[in-house]
Amino acid sequence: MSRIASLVTDAVLVVVFAVIGMSSHSETLSAAGIWHTAWPFLAGAAIGWVVVLITRRPGPGLLAGGIVWVSTVVLGLIFRHLSNQGLSMPFPIIAAVVLAVFLLGWRFVARLMMSQRARRPKVGV
Repeated sequence: MSRIASLVTDAVLVVVFAVIGMSSHSETLSAAGIWHTAWPFLAGAAIGWVVVLITRRPGPGLLAGGIVWVSTVVLGLIFRHLSNQGLSMPFPIIAAVVLAVFLLGWRFVARLMMSQRARRPKVGV
């Protein structure tokens, strides 16, 4: 998987995280509302991706995922707080866990699939 596909996958999953959060609080889903909720975490993810690109880590790798996850959570929560969106106590824990499942989970599954493909015998070669 390319870095661009990895970056897009991360961004989509951050937006899904925002939509799930909004839905769980019965908030109206609109493009503006989703953007308002998602932008702090998208900004955090973008900064994490800058670090990944500067350090030349492979995008689908677990280390790159860890960098993006930490940046998304920590900076996303800071940006959310600075924009007066609120940070009730369970939210940072929920955000960290859900974003770990999303941002690290797809990478773990991709890694398993790649290793299984590598172990399969080549037929017809």
